[in-house]
Amino acid sequence: MKELLEVIAKRLVEHPEQVVVAETNNERALILELKVAPEDMGKVIGKQGRIAKAIRTVVKAAGIHEDKKIIVEIVQ
Repeated sequence: MKELLEVIAKRLVEHPEQVVVAETNNERALILELKVAPEDMGKVIGKQGRIAKAIRTVVKAAGIHEDKKIIVEIVQ
């Protein structure tokens, strides 16, 4: 899931070299933290959060077979 999130984020931003995805695994959930350059934050979030919601939907759908809850957090 980490690789999928990296690929999606790198395609959206102007500075793909600054995309960092941190993965934290606990008992019931996999937490993915996405960090991008400050000037690319708007491109990842989108108007009214639509792009961020779409990213979360795609990653959750891809991770359904692992029977874990996947949480995508976009951090500054």
